[in-house]
Amino acid sequence: MLDNLTERLSGVIKNLRGQARLSESNIQDALREVRMALLEADVALPVVKDFMAQVKTAALGEEVIGNLNPGQAFIGVVHRELTKLMGEHNDALNLAAVPPAVILMAGLQGAGKTTTSGKLAKLLHDQQKKKVLLVSCDIYRPAAIEQLRTLAKQLNIDFFASDISQKPQDIALSALDFARRHYHDVLIVDTAGRLAIDQAMMAEIQQLHAALKPIETLFVVDAMTGQDAVNTAKAFGEALPLTGVILTKMDGDSRGGAALSVRHVTGKPIKFVGVSEKPSGLEAFHPERMASRVLGMGDVLSLIEDAQRGVDHAEAEKLAKKMKSGKSFDLEDFKMQMVQMRKMGGMTAMMEKLPKGLGDVTNGAKIDDRAINRLEGIINSMTAEERRKPELIKASRKRRIAMGAGVQVMHVNQLLNQFEQTQKMMKMFTKGGGMAKLMKGMAGKMPGMR
Repeated sequence: MLDNLTERLSGVIKNLRGQARLSESNIQDALREVRMALLEADVALPVVKDFMAQVKTAALGEEVIGNLNPGQAFIGVVHRELTKLMGEHNDALNLAAVPPAVILMAGLQGAGKTTTSGKLAKLLHDQQKKKVLLVSCDIYRPAAIEQLRTLAKQLNIDFFASDISQKPQDIALSALDFARRHYHDVLIVDTAGRLAIDQAMMAEIQQLHAALKPIETLFVVDAMTGQDAVNTAKAFGEALPLTGVILTKMDGDSRGGAALSVRHVTGKPIKFVGVSEKPSGLEAFHPERMASRVLGMGDVLSLIEDAQRGVDHAEAEKLAKKMKSGKSFDLEDFKMQMVQMRKMGGMTAMMEKLPKGLGDVTNGAKIDDRAINRLEGIINSMTAEERRKPELIKASRKRRIAMGAGVQVMHVNQLLNQFEQTQKMMKMFTKGGGMAKLMKGMAGKMPGMR
């Protein structure tokens, strides 16, 4: 995500480091590069112009104090202005209404409204302990209602059944009545989309808005559509009193322009971003953290939050006590680490949130999160004794384990090698080697990295 923009901006900062101070001359060169980087990232031209004017004014008035060099001072300016551009702080959902609080989801077809509705329901259920009801008013797209029903079942979220023979407004009002009678805290209404903006679509969603009086009207937009995302958001903003934006597919091959443009153009805050296809792949949008990631400074706060939500603290405490007592790190512990990693979004997601320096400790190693599933399957094919005592696993046992896991013997050998290396690193970490030392040993040794 945003890799090209990060790379270009890092180059600008590097060039400034050799300068003794910030001057109009070297700032002009830096600004030219920043402008090109933003345009390549598909940031809307009016946004680029306003942003560049703000950065120039702020940079020329910036004093280089203490141990800061011009590059660091310029980073500070760009970071502040990027944060302002994207909204300065996270705008949380406003659910302060007589239950149920209604959330209306709007957007074009293919933007990911239905899956985002499910992700948002899961987030509210898991993190805020809300009783959520999902309903689909999309009577046009084949199987749209069934898609949301299936998703709700997978996520264990209540679903209000509807039918394509019904009118969208009737479905929505029936769902609202059901939510009131069954004491739901939140009703999320998935609406129909079109391949392009049309009058009939806008009229229908305006009618739904008037009937439901939602406390939140969220515009769902695909981040990969670049400047088109901004134009579409503007059109929806003129037709509906939007309260916020959700950017989907930020984990795809997006250049990042929508993230940097949509807040400025619409005046509406980005409330969430879709960061993976997983049900848990929806995150609150924090402008300051996103600015840090764009500048290669990482997003350690989000990584910590992922760990707090995803890590089983009882298991982590149990492992810590085991290691302190001098007992060996075994294959059961190794498997538990893989499960915890998956809960945090996988190795790829974790590495993305590390500062650029730490993120480079992989030395260009490729990360394949699917390998984690294969390794877990191999460990599941072992007996409890083999997991506790890996030294027992010789040739005949390796063949049996490989057959049980549906892999080749070489994959079992690879697992055992990775486990042995991780076991050594765990010992090193326990003796006070530190996190940086531990991470530098990851490439080629931790599951999913080669």
